[in-house]
Amino acid sequence: MASFEKESYITRAFQKLSGKRWELYVVTRVVHLLNDPDIEYVCQQYINPPQNKSYYLADLAFPSLKLYLEIDEGQHSSERHKRSDARRDAEILEATDWECKRISVEDKKIDLINREIDDFVSFVVSKKNSLIRQGNIITWNYDEKFQPEFYMKKKRICVQDNVSLLSHRDVLRLFGYKKGHFQRGVWYIKGFNEMVWFPKLYPNSGWENSFNKETNTITEHKKDLSEIGPASPNDQPDRVVFAHQKNVFGQTVYKFYGIFRTDLTRSNNVYHYHNRVDECIDLIKYQ
Repeated sequence: MASFEKESYITRAFQKLSGKRWELYVVTRVVHLLNDPDIEYVCQQYINPPQNKSYYLADLAFPSLKLYLEIDEGQHSSERHKRSDARRDAEILEATDWECKRISVEDKKIDLINREIDDFVSFVVSKKNSLIRQGNIITWNYDEKFQPEFYMKKKRICVQDNVSLLSHRDVLRLFGYKKGHFQRGVWYIKGFNEMVWFPKLYPNSGWENSFNKETNTITEHKKDLSEIGPASPNDQPDRVVFAHQKNVFGQTVYKFYGIFRTDLTRSNNVYHYHNRVDECIDLIKYQ
């Protein structure tokens, strides 16, 4: 299955911001002024700080530069929001070691906003050049992100990396699978008390599974609420979850959600609950 090309990502990524006019304006102006195909950017980057059940969406992130931009509109001017923003920035710094820059658009003329955007673009260019002088390679190999080899070389994946692969087989290659096409919903990892699970986290033909972002829990049950049997500790390995979903392009992908463990205290014959116990997994042990 072929991946979408980089051009498709670039032209469709802004759809996430279609309902946020100022955010859309600032982000698109930044990207167009940069005009640098080697600088990767992500709109609405998922970040989940450690020891925090909630998560944040950074307005515009540059993963290879360890930098993100927040666009502050009217609500951010209050003292309460300023304190909240400061706490958010501190938690993101703890989670990612990324630097934060802000552009405020409240009650400003467009010329002033544009000057702030120009200053930010100059900062991004300067940061890229500084990293290159330090020996870092800054390039955006978009197609690699759909290849299991890319993550196998990294030896570790995390939820915040937005890992998505195009088939069950590609996912399973991360865990030592070397055979051909694979379609079943689970695969047990040889030598480990773990399995790879490919749930559909939306109503489908016979099941209605869902992921609760507040509690980091997957709820699993049949649509007709018929029994699926008790959750026994003897047959409940940890679940490495790659959920079936459509990305912003309408493309079927399998996205990494983390490692989940069945909650035996809550699960019953009808509902099974699986709690996320880790957002990262080391791949080197499966190679």
